[in-house]
Amino acid sequence: MLMWIASLSYHPHLELHVSTSRRRPVTGEKSLAGAVAVVAGATRGAGRGIARALGEAGATVYGTGRSVRSNRSPYNRPETVEETAETIGAAGGSAIALRVDHTVEEEVHAPFQRVERERGRLDVLVNGIAGEDPLMAQWCSFWKTDLKNAEAALRQSLLPHIITAKHAAPYMIRNRRGLIVEVTENDLIGAGGNPVTQTVKLALKGLALNMAAELHPYGVAAVAVTPGFLRSGTMLERFGVTEETWREGGQKDRNFLESESPLFVGRAVVALALDPAILERSGQFSALGSSGVNTDSRTPTDGGRTGAPVNSTSQSIRNSCSNYCGLVPRSSFGTRTG
Repeated sequence: MLMWIASLSYHPHLELHVSTSRRRPVTGEKSLAGAVAVVAGATRGAGRGIARALGEAGATVYGTGRSVRSNRSPYNRPETVEETAETIGAAGGSAIALRVDHTVEEEVHAPFQRVERERGRLDVLVNGIAGEDPLMAQWCSFWKTDLKNAEAALRQSLLPHIITAKHAAPYMIRNRRGLIVEVTENDLIGAGGNPVTQTVKLALKGLALNMAAELHPYGVAAVAVTPGFLRSGTMLERFGVTEETWREGGQKDRNFLESESPLFVGRAVVALALDPAILERSGQFSALGSSGVNTDSRTPTDGGRTGAPVNSTSQSIRNSCSNYCGLVPRSSFGTRTG
């Protein structure tokens, strides 16, 4: 039975705290027990999968997003950040859902203050904001691009990543440990089907690189990651399938059989958080879907991964995920570096 409390007192954020009154063991070892993570953009897609995986591994997860039951975001999709927290709680984890508009700096600052007040530490920040922003959905040559929403797209999909990292970094710097993960798109330098989207996705890769250089002296790492063919809610709808029947989508596009669930992506991020050599990878960009990771029986919604790594970074991710999936002894989390 879930025990949860919703309150509007934390103005302007709607919050939902979910835990279990009768703790049930999550699948696998709680390798991130004691860690605290903030997942910005935890409402759907990769963000939700990453939040679930962090909670599954034992971290306390603060998930943020604009979509709540009482107020959907302009995307007007049914998923809510409360659902993400409830899913984590139902699996035996601990999660706090907060309504935050990451384009508003004052709203972003408050949750980190709360994390500091309640937990005294911040170990992981995942920036997965606006991964499916409809304003970036155009697919055309640059000379045909409709730019009427270009400024809004940059404000909603790029600036929030900078704002959020800005307010997370000081807490990590103080404790001389931490990991910032920027979620972007495409395993090439470019991405997207128009220059605005390409600018955003490329900038996020560069943001991780720049942050890594500045954070390294403090023992804090920053990386950029991209999922492969992600089975987000939007993609499942497009193929007319569900999480249970997703393989039927292969009849429309056989490449869909090589897709991955958001939880698969999340477990790769957990592997990064567990990596004792993460500072050596700081500033790198990893294509998670091409890493050849096999998450064994703990991810029944994913098939085996057979693709070769696209680069040495992906090879490192594969090795890290092998550690996390129990193929070799895991490392302890939270060791100070630097």
